[in-house]
Amino acid sequence: MVDVLPLVEARLRSALGEPDARAAVTFLGTDRIEVLRFSERFSASEQGGIVRYATLGMSAQPMTDPTAMLADPVKGPRAELVLSVRAGLADTDKVLRPLAVLAASPQVEGLVVAPGSSLDVGEPLWPGAAFTSVLVAEPGGLVEDLELDEPLDPVRFLPLLPMTGNEAAWKRVHGAQALQERWLSNGTDLRDPTRRSVPLE
Repeated sequence: MVDVLPLVEARLRSALGEPDARAAVTFLGTDRIEVLRFSERFSASEQGGIVRYATLGMSAQPMTDPTAMLADPVKGPRAELVLSVRAGLADTDKVLRPLAVLAASPQVEGLVVAPGSSLDVGEPLWPGAAFTSVLVAEPGGLVEDLELDEPLDPVRFLPLLPMTGNEAAWKRVHGAQALQERWLSNGTDLRDPTRRSVPLE
């Protein structure tokens, strides 16, 4: 069986550059999850570069439908998570453990993480954050899918968009598309780690 994680890390490096920090978290009964930090280089005249956090380890196993009688060890969607935030506005490095929790959720809870779904960690993503949950966005923009040899599914790199409690509740009623349209129409900076909820009236 091919070890997909070196290929995944190579794809992340080719898209985002060299990671400047990494941390590993292991939960009971799960494989190790790493979180890599990529800091965008920016000049002194620019304000607030972008910091990206990417998981490494979630794609080692395919995600399986929790209703399936038997988990297929080969077939099934594979993914890693990517979070982008503006640097220097909050202590966003504390997001490492919540991200690892989310990345372990397919193994721990049998979740299939897909675009449009919500993931909640039950606590602020970092100190002072208004967000305890994220919306999973469509892949392919920042990091291209990693094709694997048949019969393995490709690894998709899923962007995470932090949601406030009000936004998460509104999304449950109106759907992910409607929330994203609301963000867009209000010019919401989804990378701002200190932002407040978009108007939902």
